[in-house]
Amino acid sequence: MSNLKLGVEVVSAHDLMPKDGQGSSNAFVELHFDGQRVRTTIKEKDLNPVWNETFYFNVSDPNNLPNLALAAIIYNHIKANNSNSFLGKVRLTGTSFVPYSDAVVLHYPLEKRHFLSRVKGELGLKVFLTDDPSIKISNLLPAMETSVHTESYSREPQQPVEVPNVIPNPFPDEKAERKRTLHTFHHLPNSKVSQQQHSSPPAAPQPTMNYGAYEMKSEPQGPRIMHMFSGSPSQPADYTLRETSPFLGGGRIVGGRVIRGDRPTSTHDLVEQMTYLFVRVVKARDLPSKDVTGSLDPYVEVKVGNYKGSTKYFEKKQNPEWNDVFAFARDRVQASVLDVVVMDKDTLKDDFVGIVRFDLNEIPTRVPPDSPLAPEWYRLENKKKEKSNGELMLAVWYGTQADEAFSDAWHSDAISPTDSSSNVSTHIRSKVYHSPRLWYVRVNVIEAQDLIVSEKNRIPDAYVKVQIGNQILKTKSTQARSLNPVWNEDLMFVASEPFDDHLILSIEDRVGPNKDETFGKVVIALNTVEKRADDRIVRDRWFHIEKSMSAALDGEQAKKDKFSSRIHLRVCLDGGYHVLDESTHYSSDLRPTAKQLWKPPVGVLELGILNADGLHPMKTRDGKGTSDIYCVAKYGHKWVRTRTIINSLSPKYNEQYTWEVFDPATVLTVGVFDNCHIGGSEGNKDVKIGKVRIRISTLETGRVYTHSYPLLVLQPSGVKKMGELHLAIRFSYTSFMNMMYLYSRPLLPKMHYVRPLSVMQQDMLRHQAVNVVAARLGRAEPPLRKEVVEYMSDVNSHLWSMRRSKANFFRLMSVFSGLFVVGKWFGEVCMWRNPITTGLVHLLFVMLVCFPELILPTVFLYMFLIGLWNYRFRPRYPPHMNTRISYADAVHPDELDEEFDTFPTTRNPDLVRLRYDRLRSVAGRIQTVVGDVATQAERVQGLLSWRDPRATTIFVLFCLVSAIVLYVTPFQVLALLAGFYLMRHPRLRHKTPSVPINFFRRLPARTDSML
Repeated sequence: MSNLKLGVEVVSAHDLMPKDGQGSSNAFVELHFDGQRVRTTIKEKDLNPVWNETFYFNVSDPNNLPNLALAAIIYNHIKANNSNSFLGKVRLTGTSFVPYSDAVVLHYPLEKRHFLSRVKGELGLKVFLTDDPSIKISNLLPAMETSVHTESYSREPQQPVEVPNVIPNPFPDEKAERKRTLHTFHHLPNSKVSQQQHSSPPAAPQPTMNYGAYEMKSEPQGPRIMHMFSGSPSQPADYTLRETSPFLGGGRIVGGRVIRGDRPTSTHDLVEQMTYLFVRVVKARDLPSKDVTGSLDPYVEVKVGNYKGSTKYFEKKQNPEWNDVFAFARDRVQASVLDVVVMDKDTLKDDFVGIVRFDLNEIPTRVPPDSPLAPEWYRLENKKKEKSNGELMLAVWYGTQADEAFSDAWHSDAISPTDSSSNVSTHIRSKVYHSPRLWYVRVNVIEAQDLIVSEKNRIPDAYVKVQIGNQILKTKSTQARSLNPVWNEDLMFVASEPFDDHLILSIEDRVGPNKDETFGKVVIALNTVEKRADDRIVRDRWFHIEKSMSAALDGEQAKKDKFSSRIHLRVCLDGGYHVLDESTHYSSDLRPTAKQLWKPPVGVLELGILNADGLHPMKTRDGKGTSDIYCVAKYGHKWVRTRTIINSLSPKYNEQYTWEVFDPATVLTVGVFDNCHIGGSEGNKDVKIGKVRIRISTLETGRVYTHSYPLLVLQPSGVKKMGELHLAIRFSYTSFMNMMYLYSRPLLPKMHYVRPLSVMQQDMLRHQAVNVVAARLGRAEPPLRKEVVEYMSDVNSHLWSMRRSKANFFRLMSVFSGLFVVGKWFGEVCMWRNPITTGLVHLLFVMLVCFPELILPTVFLYMFLIGLWNYRFRPRYPPHMNTRISYADAVHPDELDEEFDTFPTTRNPDLVRLRYDRLRSVAGRIQTVVGDVATQAERVQGLLSWRDPRATTIFVLFCLVSAIVLYVTPFQVLALLAGFYLMRHPRLRHKTPSVPINFFRRLPARTDSML
């Protein structure tokens, strides 16, 4: 039998609801756990009672502990009738229980029993685990079938615990509590606790108790599985979202609320507070020479325990300046001394110049927003600890990741103890990027005049080729060939600020197949092009056509030539559009390019990237599988990249970032990648591990969402979980009215509706925009690679995929499933499957026909009540990737291979022919469905088209008779007759179709006219 016990210390309650009619309450707490119940003493006439009573429960099955729950209910005891009234409740899941050494007193807000309950106040509890056999369980109350806590997560029968001197139950008024659903706080232990479960030895025995034995077992506690939403298809439990309860800078997160602890709060309140030892090496002066030539190539090494970082070296410089910052994680430092050593770079062996030594216990602590610590000059010591020539300017302090120096620092937790290379450091630093402001360039090619042809007797077949950077578009050839061709075509391009590229137009003559001759070129600097933010007409201009590129770039040449060919253009930078660099379904920004059209932000989005866990090794180093992981988050124009943690499958980042939110109908994207550019492997691409999308509109305001997101990646072998990413997210708005007003505004800027772009244009421009952004971010340091930008922007989401097509079809079927269910139910009503239901439907139908003014109010009232009912089941967490909705769990391997095929294909011809035939069969079915729909529509048109004169005659006479009947007969009577006919008894029905259906099916369509 297990000795594991759950200890609960009921400390106090605050600000309880008065229930005795005299402004006070007689409060006591009843605890329920694993089929066991205990009660505290009654504190009379006290709204802030203090108990400080400790109880112990027996844990019958330690392996089932994550599925159990502790319930604490506060009652007010009414002496007059010996009954109890409800004051509030708290419920904790088994995944939140920690050893005694980690337990702290937390004040939990009291929850209501039901929607109409009046509850306020907090309850202070300290919950912990112990396996000390000398501790006896508390005296229990007898088990009651009316108990509140019988809603245990465990479905296994519990063994009763026999305890002598059982206290009788003096409170008989609890019968109504059994069926009540308690609000539950779902937790996961924080990362430190879970890490101890795997690596730490059992806690040392205390003088009286031995705490934490169960928590130190190797098997981790399973978190409570959080399903996506009530109507979503189920998927494997390993692929679902998990809610966690970490202790962050602002306190412990419990059910989205922040429970303030004893620790001081931090400005970075969405990440765990981590302490770093910062060392800023500024410069040196008067360093002694070491070489025979009298020169010195100095650099600085910073050593703490096994970790060593070094600056770059300068050749022949005795007063160097570095201004480098080193950050050493305090929890990894196993030393008491910091050594800052100045070395001389040499070919064979580096020479020692001097050293500055610090006692780690004497280093000050800096807390932002304090001003940065001022660096000081320190005299170097030689190996004999004597003061020598040369001084080094340093600043040394303890700080957190909120420090301004954190992002640019060399990090000890990002590099292994033996690796201090400075060129590796450039690839691992955290970085904030801003994507360039993108513009649409609209080029209206109107006409050309006086083109000069090499063969005088030939009329040119002219077209214009327009180029900006790598983007090239061509106009169509003119139908009427002449020396003054007219095109009047609009061509759209993407350009970014600052406008370094030129707009180059080349007027070409199609002489023969694959043979073109150039009339000349026109070059226009984009920074001279007119900008507009609406659809006003832009001034058109004539440009001279130059024979060569150099002449086109020379603006003075056009003034010298008195006569030349010219072209008529209208060019502008369209700032009224939002340049789509990602799909509108999960776009992170919807603002137009022109800043004067921007509205003020409506809120703030805060993201804490805590850690990743359970990652798969992506490479082999020193004979072991490992990964070099970093995260990228994108929202709006701001991209952020965390530092790269090297040689770790469970990296901890604890980095917090903030964005302004201009529209809640946007999506935050967070991706995880393996850095393949460390160790000289520059030719490889960074490997994608997975990504998370979070729609801002699904987040409740002010709530802190702490979840562990599974990283799901679709591979040629199928869907695969690559690990989990732990995030903390909070969205808060600045103005509630502005937020509500946005829901009435168009999703995209006005120009998208005034002068809409075609679907082909949008796809082409989006591809070009992604290339422009990738090229710009790839020039940063450290660079954000093109494969990262394309993966975050879903650049290939528009390509054909059989799996995605099936998923979209089943999504459509799921949307219409409600209508199918209603249709099936109405069919059963018409067939009198349940006479009582059919009778009630008849009664409701008669009432609505007699009082038609009730129809719309009834419909809207019904939807209002459905909305209120569904409010109880609203999702408490953001949605995540669903393999069942994506149709990724049942996809055929050949369909996956087709999805991962390049464009154009690289597969062998036989396989391509097989897939083409399969696509033809699918398209054939779609073609049949579209043809059937067209046939039915043409039959409707055929009612009055006289294609079938007899059918049209019958329908026209029917319309005349119907007009007379409808005129003399009240509408309610006709509606009642039609309804009763539709819902007539099966005995009055025929198995053959009705007359109207037979008549409609005989109408002609244009099917017989098709080839």
